[in-house]
Amino acid sequence: MTVNDAEELELRDWAHKLAQALQVLDLKVDPSQITELVERSSDSVGPRAGAISAFVAGYAAGAAATDGPKSVQEAVDAAVATVHRLCDEGTTAGPDRTGWAATGQ
Repeated sequence: MTVNDAEELELRDWAHKLAQALQVLDLKVDPSQITELVERSSDSVGPRAGAISAFVAGYAAGAAATDGPKSVQEAVDAAVATVHRLCDEGTTAGPDRTGWAATGQ
């Protein structure tokens, strides 16, 4: 899905309003990063997987930024990268497979 300039601006405004309402004032949302995450997850797993992926990635990023040395953006990028790796490997891969020990946030 391609996002045009008007939609990009609308998504950035919406993200800013959400961040203010939820009092996450230092969060800078990249709408294209999130929409790509949702689309890849939906394509890899199913139509509703995108919403779940975005929620879990956001939760993991928030926990990592709060509990560790990562900045908010580093935590978001790490969570998104983990979801992308899982999407690339499909639904048969996961934390119980070899090589997933280092994916925790």
